[in-house]
Amino acid sequence: MKTNLKWLNEYLTPGLDLSKQAVLDLAQQIELTAVEIEEVGQVAAQQDGLVVVRVDEVKDHPDSDHLKITQVFDGQEKIQVVTGAPNVSEGQLVILATVGAHIIDRESGELVKIKKAKLRGEVSYGMLAALQEIGLPDAVCPEPIENGIHVFAEQDGVNPGDDALVVLGLKEPMIDTDLTPNRADLLSMRGMAYEVAAMTGQKVAEVADKGAKEAAFLADDQATVQIGETGLATGVALSVVNGVSVDKSPLAIQSRLWTSGIKPENNVVDAMHYWLLATGQPLAAFDLDRLADKVITVRLAKEGEVLGQGDGEEAMALRSGKDIVLVAGEQVIALAGIAMDPMFKVSHSTKNVLLVAGQYNPSFIRQAARRHGLRSESSFRLERGIDLTNTKSALQSAANAVAKASDATLAKGQVLAGFDNIEETVIETTVSRINQVLGTTLSNETVVGLLEKLNLTVANNDGRLKVTVPGRRTDLTIPADLVEEVGRLYGYDNLPTALIDGQSTAGDLTRRQKKIRASRRIFESLGFDQAISYALMTPEKATAFNMMGKHPVLALDYPMSSDRTVARQNLISGLIDDVAYNVARSVKNIALYEQGRIFLNDNAAKQPVEEEHIAAVLVGSLAESTWETGEKEEEVDFYALKGRVETYLENIGVDQVTFKQSKAHANMHPGQTADVYAGDIYIGYLGQVHPEFVAKQKLPVIFAFELNLEEIILLSKREITYQPISRYPQITRDLAILLDDQITNQEVLDVIWESAGQYLKDVSFFDLYKGQGTPDGKKSLAYQLTYQDQHDTLVEEKVTMDFAKVTEALAQQLGAEIR
Repeated sequence: MKTNLKWLNEYLTPGLDLSKQAVLDLAQQIELTAVEIEEVGQVAAQQDGLVVVRVDEVKDHPDSDHLKITQVFDGQEKIQVVTGAPNVSEGQLVILATVGAHIIDRESGELVKIKKAKLRGEVSYGMLAALQEIGLPDAVCPEPIENGIHVFAEQDGVNPGDDALVVLGLKEPMIDTDLTPNRADLLSMRGMAYEVAAMTGQKVAEVADKGAKEAAFLADDQATVQIGETGLATGVALSVVNGVSVDKSPLAIQSRLWTSGIKPENNVVDAMHYWLLATGQPLAAFDLDRLADKVITVRLAKEGEVLGQGDGEEAMALRSGKDIVLVAGEQVIALAGIAMDPMFKVSHSTKNVLLVAGQYNPSFIRQAARRHGLRSESSFRLERGIDLTNTKSALQSAANAVAKASDATLAKGQVLAGFDNIEETVIETTVSRINQVLGTTLSNETVVGLLEKLNLTVANNDGRLKVTVPGRRTDLTIPADLVEEVGRLYGYDNLPTALIDGQSTAGDLTRRQKKIRASRRIFESLGFDQAISYALMTPEKATAFNMMGKHPVLALDYPMSSDRTVARQNLISGLIDDVAYNVARSVKNIALYEQGRIFLNDNAAKQPVEEEHIAAVLVGSLAESTWETGEKEEEVDFYALKGRVETYLENIGVDQVTFKQSKAHANMHPGQTADVYAGDIYIGYLGQVHPEFVAKQKLPVIFAFELNLEEIILLSKREITYQPISRYPQITRDLAILLDDQITNQEVLDVIWESAGQYLKDVSFFDLYKGQGTPDGKKSLAYQLTYQDQHDTLVEEKVTMDFAKVTEALAQQLGAEIR
């Protein structure tokens, strides 16, 4: 919320000091007491040298079709300026950026200095400027820059020589606050005035617009209003203004709008925006004569209804039974609090205006704004909650402002629907409870005084407080809210501090936390970089690499975008997105891991099941070839990934790990994918992502795995201990066997370890042969078995006996032929 402090002073007595240091001090006080401050200063903090000038002479440039030579008067002397503005003419009051002036460049946003220039042989001492050229953004300027320079109206009351930045309101001090959702009261000058008054000891005077010319006929003779369904609106009020003359607003109104981030349109619409900013009450204006039916109904949209978007624009489809709309008979004239059909907007041909102020259901407004991707100043306030006691008075001020600004008459009275069940909020608490929570010893009078600074009505019965909350403070509902109000106004820095009383307990990580952190360290030591992916994705990605088949997706009711609609059920999809991001930026070698949660929609549970998983991807080369070292490039393959998984599981403390070929994963290569087991427990899978899958996304070969970290934490009960290296020598035996082609390496390893004795320390697979001399359906495998005794020298006889047991077991159990 951009707060103009000069405007704010109209609500405060005796008023704020607006010197630079005082404004900075106020901003700091607001930040310490209420909400964060985004920015402090002026809209045109860096610009200077801009003056109002009168155009006394205009003539065509002799050497240019579009340039004109002008003589302008700055109150003291005439100055020659060459301009290409199409709308310049004699007698106008315009803005001159003099030689030496500083303005903001529209393209770069940088501060530039105006210099004397020669254009086609004619000297120009400055530049005639549009509002966009002196620092205002296009979105808030009343005219597009293509229309030319800014021209002051006669009623603006400016004179040659005036500081243009001052008369445009761009030098008035501003404070931009970053509001929390509960402080909807600070979305208005009125609400900000009460807040600042409580901090600074000021008095607040409510500002209202009065004195419009009132007609003898009644407003309800020209329009009526009704609320269709219960719960859509607390109340809706109408006013009618007749005989309007639509024109530009006075400069003072326009300047307050554009410095607040709103584009001025005309004196009717600008009055609506002005009093929206002043009171926080959303307001709308319709051309009454364009309404086919003068009965305004607030109801839910029906099937097939649309909201017009103007000439050449496709109408916006409305959600049946979800969107609150305003209709005149059967005409949908507005999506309540969000947007209106341009056909019913106030234009220069408008003569009679219908003004509407509503209190619509915040939940409906919030959902509709998100659903249609539309956020307005009105919806921003309505979805946070507005002051229900202020609607009719805000409409009255706006209607008076419209009537006076457009030289019109105000129809007598307001047309109302609702406003029946607006109850005051009353909170009961005690001073002792407030002191107990804050750790203070404040007196009854002090607490009551602090609450009354906020304009709360307090009944004090010997420390028992009954506090009546004004409608603007929708955030105050329970006793704890009053404790916070007392604490922040008293000053958080003034609250007493104390050491914690009692025996302290040393902090430590749980076993689960230790295992998760250890998992990260292990993968980082294996050369992986950590990735953090979005937990929300499309349904296709969410289920593409599930470990245990597909589950029903867990969909969001109101997703942020079409790419983030459901909760993920695997981590690999997110890592593949990360691979795509890196590949698009010419990164060839990628090793990423991610530890995070997946979400399974178990219909038997009230909440989705959350599981901690860990996954990784390998792409490219493990080592690049270099001329200096003579190393050869080593491409990533299945075994490189498998070895890293084995290393991780061994280091984390999982025993009896086996790998079994699997064809159950649709998006994985059926010949290079294996399920991972610890004993009989399935803990994940690894392998190559299916070539067709990566080809569709134009990605290189990807190897990936995903493991269930929940199971790994349960299985890794033993802690890793380190033993001294044996001082005694090792003995190795090479083993070559011929066996059926369908028997896997894992089956061979299982038999070796089961049949070997206590001295076998390692088994290394080093050769596979299927070539000439090998019978059909057979293959030759070669292993090296390493034996060692930790405590004595191992003798040949023991190794020979042990090796014989292994070969015998292989022959009996697998039909292996020892070669």
